[in-house]
Amino acid sequence: MLTRFAVAPSGFKESLSAQAAADAIAAGVRRVVPDAEVDLIPLVDGGEGTARALASATGGRLVALPATGPLGEPVGTHFALLGTGSGTGSGSGIGSGSAGTAVVEMAAVAGLSLVPHGLRDPGATTTYGVGELIRAALDTGVRRILVGCGDSGTSDGGAGALQALGARLLDEDGFELPRGGRELTRLHHIDPKGLDPRLAHTELLVACNPYNVLCGERGVARVFGPQKGATPAQVEELSAGLENWAYVLTRDLPVTCDLYGGPGTGASGGLGAGLAALGARLLPRFEVLLDHLDLDARLARADLVLTAEGALDHQTPRGKVPAEVARRAKLNGRPVLALAGTLGEGAHTVPGVDAFTGILPAPMALAEALVRASELLTDATERALRMILLGAGLPRGAGV
Repeated sequence: MLTRFAVAPSGFKESLSAQAAADAIAAGVRRVVPDAEVDLIPLVDGGEGTARALASATGGRLVALPATGPLGEPVGTHFALLGTGSGTGSGSGIGSGSAGTAVVEMAAVAGLSLVPHGLRDPGATTTYGVGELIRAALDTGVRRILVGCGDSGTSDGGAGALQALGARLLDEDGFELPRGGRELTRLHHIDPKGLDPRLAHTELLVACNPYNVLCGERGVARVFGPQKGATPAQVEELSAGLENWAYVLTRDLPVTCDLYGGPGTGASGGLGAGLAALGARLLPRFEVLLDHLDLDARLARADLVLTAEGALDHQTPRGKVPAEVARRAKLNGRPVLALAGTLGEGAHTVPGVDAFTGILPAPMALAEALVRASELLTDATERALRMILLGAGLPRGAGV
């Protein structure tokens, strides 16, 4: 009999936070097994909710402030100051220590959810606010800043962040470039003299998906540009701009890594590359973000592991939460059920996932599905678990 459940979902983009998704799944479990022992492990991947989750896990706090949003207008946002309970293992070195650690969540100031559908143009959006949050974190005296990448609404290579930190991006006539990824094709020279001098004495870490690279056929503009509203012509324009961005960064700054195709350089529309050019270390996000949760031990105690995300498809094994949960669960021989808002090509190929299901009971408009996501996820969990328990109760070899 299944009695112990580990519920370890990602958030559903523009719909449910990881915590809300975990609560919805738990409600479905308890409809079927009322006395179930349910361990809620909402997981962040560097995107929405990362700063809040890490502050909560370490006894830290959020710092609220206004900053420049992706469309260039002020938005209310935040960063986190981690508490003394921080520390993530795996040699990541982001324990609190005496210097203190701040967490800047790029999605909180430049995320896709901050760009209304009718205004989605990744050639125009900016990461300027990310740089403002980094400066605000520096003002607190921390000596270590972790930048969480994910759920971005930008494709400017982190150019806006560098501008906010004091770099001047110049065209061939010596004029400063406006913000936005489409301007990068005109970039001729970077003047770094105005960069915030505190950066030289601050450890800058970036939690990112190592599968995301800046340039090439699998470059970030081609893979994610259409999701952010780019037309085919804009994808090519953005790709060319990011190629030029990598070239000029490498030429004008003391860059020691491969900005074109290095792991994580394409994170958050290329923010990874821009920060790497300032000396940031790009780290696999799950090594940085999950170990403080004692995740492996908690999965090992479960009779069934449930995970979830907005879409289960061929990209899931490329650094998404359900794939990481399944990988870790399988190290301890635990079965895994994945629930998803949509099932795409390759959903059946995610390693370690034993069974999967979509949450929609019937075709419906996207707007309705987003509003009803919590209800749909609870209902889908109930249906799936009843099927699992029915199968477990059938005599071996029984037919239908």
